Amino acid sequence: MKRLRLTAGRARGARWASSLMGYLVIPLAMAAFLLAGCAGGAETSSGNSAPMPAVGTAADGAAQSKAMPEAPALAESAADDASRSGGGSEPVQAIKIETVDRSIIYTAELTVQAQDVAKASDSAKQIVLGAGGYVADEKSTAFSGSSSEAVVTFKIPPARYAEVLVKLGRDLGERRSLHQGAQDVTGEVADVAARVKSAEAALDQFRLLLTKADKIGEILEIEREIQNRTAELESLQARQKALAEQTGMATVTLTLIGPNIVVDIPEEEPSGFLGGLEVGWNALVDAVEIGLTLLGTLLPWLIVLAVLWFATWRILRRVRPARPAPTPAPAFTAAEKAPETEAPPAPVEASSTSAKSES
Repeated sequence: MKRLRLTAGRARGARWASSLMGYLVIPLAMAAFLLAGCAGGAETSSGNSAPMPAVGTAADGAAQSKAMPEAPALAESAADDASRSGGGSEPVQAIKIETVDRSIIYTAELTVQAQDVAKASDSAKQIVLGAGGYVADEKSTAFSGSSSEAVVTFKIPPARYAEVLVKLGRDLGERRSLHQGAQDVTGEVADVAARVKSAEAALDQFRLLLTKADKIGEILEIEREIQNRTAELESLQARQKALAEQTGMATVTLTLIGPNIVVDIPEEEPSGFLGGLEVGWNALVDAVEIGLTLLGTLLPWLIVLAVLWFATWRILRRVRPARPAPTPAPAFTAAEKAPETEAPPAPVEASSTSAKSES
């Protein structure tokens, strides 16, 4: 009996344990699934985010200290891989920017008032020659007084252009005016150079064809084309030479004037109603002045013409014969008068005639 009871108790315990395990299998499986998902998310976030300093044991610190020297090597290898994988297997090459020399035409017009124009002109030439330039043109006018004037055109290297311009305006006398200009012709210079090369290549081709031509017509046509291309090439070469001269040397036109010459400094014209009124008044004064000048110019001629006309008129009156006086009409006498016409007889009244016929 005791054995039967023990066996029955064991069977009940087994059934209870199996039922309990059946109830716990589903929750345990769900918990394991959630833990696996959380572990994967933690690994992903730790791979994407920056490493955070962790508090650990001494062994962990030693492991981290061993891994630190390897970090620069890993960073360099990662940078090399990133530079090599730039959208293709070929390495990325650095872009080289080449600077192009600009071709600029510099011009300046300088007016200086000096006490001695000739001495100032010699000093200007020494300054320019010392800077590596030369005199391109010179015009001077000398008078007995202090009204001399000289216009000198200099060619100056562009590198010394600003320095020479400052010296000319400072050392020669009082600077009265300065006008500067700069024009960038880099594109035009490159275009002319390319056209010259193209024209030379075409001309060489035509000359080669001329050596191979065997017909008179072809020879004449090729020679005509060679002449045209040669003229075009010479024109381009002349333009190229002129650009080289203009860009290779700056042009400075220096005007030296004596102390007695008055320089008119341009003033700004007023604007608005008062400005328009002033402009209109000046125009009226100028018109009246021009009219009076024209009248003064023509008045002597008009006086001479009037005297000549009056003298001619008087001479013609004396030379022309006198006209005969008109003869009066003859007067008629009483006998010569025409006879008067008799009046017609009065008509007989109609009433008297009718009365006689009734009687």
